Amino acid sequence: MPDPIFAEPRLARIYDAIDADRSDLAPYAAMVAEFGARRVLDVGCGTGVFACLLAERGVEVVGVDPAAASLEVARAKPGADRVRWILGDATTLPPLRADLATMTGNVAQVFLTDDAWTATLRGVRAALRPGGLLVFETRDPARRAWREWDRARTHAVTDVPGAGRVESWCEVLDVSGPLVTFRHTYVFEADGAVLTSDSTLRFRGREEIGDSLRESGFQVEDVRDAPDRPGREFVFVARTAGV
Repeated sequence: MPDPIFAEPRLARIYDAIDADRSDLAPYAAMVAEFGARRVLDVGCGTGVFACLLAERGVEVVGVDPAAASLEVARAKPGADRVRWILGDATTLPPLRADLATMTGNVAQVFLTDDAWTATLRGVRAALRPGGLLVFETRDPARRAWREWDRARTHAVTDVPGAGRVESWCEVLDVSGPLVTFRHTYVFEADGAVLTSDSTLRFRGREEIGDSLRESGFQVEDVRDAPDRPGREFVFVARTAGV
């Protein structure tokens, strides 16, 4: 089940305004051009920012996400009619023969069990053409990014069109091995409503990720740095094996 931040309609509608800086998507757009991908699968497309960006550049895009509220926001965006939107996840995709698949942001870390992660990788592989690429990022667990997820460093007040001023912050609830659980809180000044969204991410190491890719039919071609978080993330480039 998707987290409330994506599945609750009131939160989905303010998501883009609260998380307005999407400079992290520029390297992905550059890799789409670098690899000459003409058909792209955006796994965990959310509110469709990246999918619409690619569609504006003439790329054929399929965006898949399990949160209906987020897809509703995505479908209302200019140019959204050029994207094929699918409610679901990577395990339920039809044959797409995509050139490249992406998982941006924290998407690759929402799969908490080995079974869920493996099923996702195999679903993506089945949706790619022979020799197709999977590109995604995951945070380096050694950097322990969650130490910065507290109210003092995440508190903000945002003027959201159509919703008014919204106060927000993040705080960690639990760290258990590779699993980190945290809560986003949103206070709507207009009516005093307080909404929360609890999320859990799994932090996998570089070797663990590489092993899981190989076991799921991929070969790792490159592991890059993330320009927006240098030294803090791994950006994997993997190709379907046996081609």
